[in-house]
Amino acid sequence: MTMHQRASKLGPIELEVIHGTIRAAELEIEAAVERTARSPMIRDQHDYRVALFDAKGRKLTGRSYSAIVEPVFEYFGEDQINPGDVFFWNDPYNSCGGIGHVPDLCTTVPIFHGDRLIGFSQVFGHHDDIGGSVPGSLPVHATDSWMEGVLIPPIKLYDAGVLNEAAFKIIVRNSRLSEHLAGDLDAEIGAAKLGSRRIVALAERYGVETLESAFEQILKNTAEIFRREIFPKIKDGTYHFEDHIEADGVDEPRLHTLRLTMTKTPEKIILDFNGTDPEAKGPINWSLDEVEGRYFRKWLAPVLRSLAESPERAAEIDSNEGVLDVIEVKFPEKGTLITPTFGKPTGMRFFLMLRSLGSFAACLSKASGGKMPADHETIRIWGLTGGRSQEDFYLFREVLGGGGPGRPWADGSDVVHIVPNSRNLPAEFTETRYPIMVEKLALKQDSGGAGFRRGGFGYDKQMKALGECRLISNADRSILGCYGVNGGKAGMSYQVSVLDGPGDETVHPGMCDTVTVPQDVSVRVVTTGGGGWGDPFDREVDKVVYDLQCELISEGSARDDYGVVAHLDGRKWHADIPATEKHRAELKAKRGGLPMFDRGSAYEEMKKTGKVSFPDNWTDPDQGWNAV
Repeated sequence: MTMHQRASKLGPIELEVIHGTIRAAELEIEAAVERTARSPMIRDQHDYRVALFDAKGRKLTGRSYSAIVEPVFEYFGEDQINPGDVFFWNDPYNSCGGIGHVPDLCTTVPIFHGDRLIGFSQVFGHHDDIGGSVPGSLPVHATDSWMEGVLIPPIKLYDAGVLNEAAFKIIVRNSRLSEHLAGDLDAEIGAAKLGSRRIVALAERYGVETLESAFEQILKNTAEIFRREIFPKIKDGTYHFEDHIEADGVDEPRLHTLRLTMTKTPEKIILDFNGTDPEAKGPINWSLDEVEGRYFRKWLAPVLRSLAESPERAAEIDSNEGVLDVIEVKFPEKGTLITPTFGKPTGMRFFLMLRSLGSFAACLSKASGGKMPADHETIRIWGLTGGRSQEDFYLFREVLGGGGPGRPWADGSDVVHIVPNSRNLPAEFTETRYPIMVEKLALKQDSGGAGFRRGGFGYDKQMKALGECRLISNADRSILGCYGVNGGKAGMSYQVSVLDGPGDETVHPGMCDTVTVPQDVSVRVVTTGGGGWGDPFDREVDKVVYDLQCELISEGSARDDYGVVAHLDGRKWHADIPATEKHRAELKAKRGGLPMFDRGSAYEEMKKTGKVSFPDNWTDPDQGWNAV
């Protein structure tokens, strides 16, 4: 036994070093992908995830949500997992819930120390194109999975270090951007192998037994931290909430509802999604009901960190596989939005991803006296595609962020994205690479929901097409705004429009991919604002004036939403304090008490016209809940 192979005793210092090294290794994996990938979606917009797992497939960190390893165990026996293997898949119905839609390709590398399996390294990314009926592989009118692109069940892309060349050629050939896809796959495989080497180095340094003991302790610590620090802030009991997707792209637009009943005990949170609407004809389904919802539970868990003692402490709390000890999920029978039957389209499953986070957060708001952040819708995909042949084909596409939620401790962040470290494409990159001119990139005034802590602002982006092309918009929340909490107001909804001429603007549905944009015509995209938190009339006057001075809000919003009377002296706004106090008192007297949740005027109109309905044994989740 060499010095580097000698077993070490696991103490608190060793545990902290191992834990920190795992997190650093994931950062290194991400950097390797970004530096070597080819497609703008992966390299420039960072729409990919990485993760490191132990030999049982348990995720060791929570810093980036990823897929899961269970498909390897399900499709391959223990004697079929060997050094040099690279497992690969994207089939939403054969990924144990870890892959939601077809453009997400998952690469998983087993980690060996000698002949002993000690873990897995994984990278998966949202790729530019993997076939299907429209460029980008997210057809809004899809009625089955095969319209969305090539489906790959778990396979070995490399078997003991030998490339399956036939499979690689088939996968790449099915993309309209084959060169991009081939480069991305090589980048992801190489990065996953890099992560493998970092875990092997830890095993060499501390010994395999010590390393595996550290893995166990890391997971155990996570569950204990949630129970000790977070659970006491959540009142035991049962709470329910629901949220909606506005259309499925196939049927006439109507609300498709996700329903959640949360039961909190001292030891566990049970999330019951029975009552959720039936599966949709169009691509808004999300297949989750496999392997006890392991992926789904890890996806939801980070919401709990909002109840940490401080934002700094929240950032320190991991949400790795240990959260499975404190969260349980109950699924409806097959045939609902989150338990769809095989082959139902799932391309826009990110709508449900965000509705699930919002519904969980709303139940926690009820159970914590309104101490959770408001709602935010921070993912939508839009773009322009054109060209008359494969030689001049192009696909410009962005995953644009929106306004973050107002929180008890801070305003919402502007134009943030739920994909970690994601960003919009720079104007210089866009104009160099595509026949597009960026005319405007700004924050959308008044888009953040009003509140004691207001919601963040969405994008206001305008681009001119220099040649005829087609508009792509994969977005929800184009009617309903992000809800406000504890007296805060809902944020502004998404909008995409074509500017046909001066003063002539045609607004299109949030889900569309058949709109032709003529040459020299502009497209405008306004993304959602986050919901507000707390009574807007309690917001500090100087903060309202600052937002007014920066043109983040209008004079009308300052007066009507925040009750602040201000006047412009030259180029500077000043508040009239006596008039403001009088105006706020008058507005408070007129409005009465505030609800715990504000979903916006469009939702209230839907309720009045009967477009919002409740099934038997289900009551209006907003009724009776008032701001604290």
